[in-house]
Amino acid sequence: MARVSTRFRQADVAKALKGALAAGFDVGAVEIGADGMIRIVRNTEKAKNSSDPFDQWKASRDAR
Repeated sequence: MARVSTRFRQADVAKALKGALAAGFDVGAVEIGADGMIRIVRNTEKAKNSSDPFDQWKASRDAR
């Protein structure tokens, strides 16, 4: 079985975070998978407490 060696750098994570924040994404967490995939997770607490109708709809839709 071949060993998968996926390398990422701190700069890769910083670029992903910078892009997400520039797009207005409320970052809750950053996950890095075994395959090197960087996943930025939305902060769900803000969405639950938001008075924005879209955020309320989205939170209720995701709760299912």
